[in-house]
Amino acid sequence: MAQILRMTAGRLLTLVPMVLGITLFVFAMLRFSPNDPAYNALGEGATPRARHAYAAEHGLTDPLPVRYVRFLGDLAHGDLGVTAPPSRSVTDAIGTAFPLTLQLTVLAVLLGAVFALVLGVTAALFRDRWPDHAIRVLSMAGVAMPSFWLGILLIQQFALRLGWFPTGGYVNPADSLGGWLRSLALPAVAVAFPVGSLLARVVRTAMVEELDRDYVRTAVGGGLPRVVVVGRNVLRNALITPLTVLGLQIGYLLSGAVVVEAIFGLPGLGTLIMQGVTAGDPALVQGVVLGIALTFLVVNLLVDVLYLFANPRLRGATR
Repeated sequence: MAQILRMTAGRLLTLVPMVLGITLFVFAMLRFSPNDPAYNALGEGATPRARHAYAAEHGLTDPLPVRYVRFLGDLAHGDLGVTAPPSRSVTDAIGTAFPLTLQLTVLAVLLGAVFALVLGVTAALFRDRWPDHAIRVLSMAGVAMPSFWLGILLIQQFALRLGWFPTGGYVNPADSLGGWLRSLALPAVAVAFPVGSLLARVVRTAMVEELDRDYVRTAVGGGLPRVVVVGRNVLRNALITPLTVLGLQIGYLLSGAVVVEAIFGLPGLGTLIMQGVTAGDPALVQGVVLGIALTFLVVNLLVDVLYLFANPRLRGATR
């Protein structure tokens, strides 16, 4: 446990320069935006004198380094500014939209992991036979399929044609758990299928490599049932690599969820950032981008910690 705590602390220290780099990049990019914060705040009828007074009052005429330091101070206090009229706190807007994006991403991770595990293990156990070939074709199609396009197909087939699911909208789980599942089912599948297809290929490769190891042949030859060897040893050892790949795919899952939300009309971060772009609201866009980036970093930290627990050899190397 001491080794895990030390390595986790090391991972936390590496987050500091990464967070600073992300904030600097987002701050710099949006400062080159043609949108005028004073114009957005005061509206079309504001005079040049009023816009200049607003800029001076809010420090918009200060040098960029000064504004960046002030931005970091505000960020440390949870202050991301206010949106364009009708004005509201960017932090409150993100706090309202983020839970839905998190729910969609978690459902997509669960669906993708189950999909990858079932198909990857099946393909490895039936290596070079027809189930393996069929799963390869399916996984290749899934990897090549954009989530937004799959979402449109799912709406056409299962919402408009069959009527099994709604075409869009969101139901709070506190109001109806069944309605909540139905409202997020198609978006979750659209986000999960491409990532699950990629992970299925990784799981198959890792399983095949593990099945060819000497200890598997020795255990099976010694009389242990193959299903026991696969369940107790092969699967556990083979999942270390897919776990790492899943951590790297969290960014894709988040970005896919953001795009799919706009297609299904879900009031998450995707819809929020589209509102910011459409309204020319740099504060809102900046806040959402930072929120997604920081979430990606935190999730990858959690995956690294899970990787330490799943790989005892890595923990032993630090002794």
